[in-house]
Amino acid sequence: MNDHISQQFNAELEQVKNQVMIMGGLVEKHVRNACTALEENNTALAEEVIDEDYKVNSLEVSIDEQCTQIIARRQPTAGDLRLVMMIVKTITDLERVGDEACKVARMALELSAQGGSKKQSFEIHHIGEHVTKMLRSALDAFARTNTEEAFRTVAEDRVVDKEYESVMRQLITHMMEDPRSIQRSMSVIWAARSLERIGDHSKNICEYVIYLVKGRDVRHVSLEEMKQEVL
Repeated sequence: MNDHISQQFNAELEQVKNQVMIMGGLVEKHVRNACTALEENNTALAEEVIDEDYKVNSLEVSIDEQCTQIIARRQPTAGDLRLVMMIVKTITDLERVGDEACKVARMALELSAQGGSKKQSFEIHHIGEHVTKMLRSALDAFARTNTEEAFRTVAEDRVVDKEYESVMRQLITHMMEDPRSIQRSMSVIWAARSLERIGDHSKNICEYVIYLVKGRDVRHVSLEEMKQEVL
């Protein structure tokens, strides 16, 4: 009987993890499409990202309910409890990534309304590619509970922050030199801010992976301390 219960419990945990990966795949698609919509003035793609956000929200609610049921019925301890708590935190960050993707898509629509071109918002092309890669790496680290990949992804957030600062300086200088560019530049700045936040949420997911494997909360430690813990 105990073996049967244990097998059922493991199956429930695996099912929930699979649901998280489905949610992560959907969110990653939204981020990628929002960036494409922004850069290529693709209003149809931007509207698709916004219209599909309810799917991300529904998955968050569903997975959260499954985790609540697991805690109530199984009363997990030690590593199993850490896994359930990590999943709850991860889906919160994924839902927020979905929200940020919607903000980028809305900025794409605003830029289009301002008379955007087919190749616009070139300033944030690189940061968009970077945070999309970070999100994919964070999901891979989650799927394989790979602390080394998680650490590498956390370290990448510093690069994203520098890219964001560079974009901000570039756009502010542009606005000072040409006041006619203020409206467009502000839309791009808001999009860049959302992309920077996606990097932050990806970093959070990786920190949860490290917590799961190592049993230590590394959210507020330096990168050097985290490296000693992981490597």
